[in-house]
Amino acid sequence: MVRESLKKIRENHGKTHQEVADVIGVSKPYYWQIENGKRGLSYELAVKIAVVFGMKPDDIFLPDGLTKTELVTSNAI
Repeated sequence: MVRESLKKIRENHGKTHQEVADVIGVSKPYYWQIENGKRGLSYELAVKIAVVFGMKPDDIFLPDGLTKTELVTSNAI
């Protein structure tokens, strides 16, 4: 699952929910909900999260093995 990789990325970078939330400008519960699939997120917020980890949004939020075109046509977003 895509969100599980977000948790792993955060943990691998030694960041807490609060630290990421502070940098991207949301509350800790809001970020927790994103990470646990309870809340969707805008592209702008995905970019902010990716910047925290020095990554691209697609590297975090695009399912493995699925191209951008397949993602759009499969209605997976």
